Amino acid sequence: MRGSGELAGSAAAAWDPLPALPRRSRRGASPPANSSGAAPWCPYKVFSEGQASGRLCFRSPARDFQCPPPSCKAHRSPGRALVANVLRNGSVLLQWGAPGGPGRDLRGFALNCSWDGTYTRFHCDSVQLGASCRDYLLPDAHGSVRYRLCLQPLYRAGGPGAPRAECVEFSVEPASMQDIVIAMTAVGGSICVMLVIICLLVAYITENLMPTILAEPGLESRPSDF
Repeated sequence: MRGSGELAGSAAAAWDPLPALPRRSRRGASPPANSSGAAPWCPYKVFSEGQASGRLCFRSPARDFQCPPPSCKAHRSPGRALVANVLRNGSVLLQWGAPGGPGRDLRGFALNCSWDGTYTRFHCDSVQLGASCRDYLLPDAHGSVRYRLCLQPLYRAGGPGAPRAECVEFSVEPASMQDIVIAMTAVGGSICVMLVIICLLVAYITENLMPTILAEPGLESRPSDF
């Protein structure tokens, strides 16, 4: 796949902007972003670096997902068609609207990912998604790293010109000190419980088993013959 910079070609049609979801939606109502793609599964392929063919996977779309602060922070692309919902656990849920042009000519989407290192930019695994997909989960993103994700619609040969790729940039915050303190407290509590169990076991052996062993014949002290 080409890089994210090459994917942003000339715009023949515009994306449909992904509207902001209401804080509270009615039961049974689907977000507008999924009105054009109601398929129960989203097929996609992941292409690692150096692989010619990717592995085919399926995932269920997160139609009713909302991004409540402060546990989630939403980042929108300049065209507001691509949204990156960054969660506190390091996962990132991407959501996008339907691209412009006839839906029957849409073949799918190409997702390219890269992140800034200390001296260079690294590329993540590329993903090719089906035409019915409107979201994708990026698990285990690195903390304190600046990501750039670009989504490019793919049309069949002879179809309309593809709109410009929608790109969004974001960074995942590292684990907070509170989470680290909670983890250390949990580990310290487990160690204390183990030490208490060991002390009780030693006390039980000393009080119950040692007198029995010393009382066995041949182990009692005998008076000296003088």
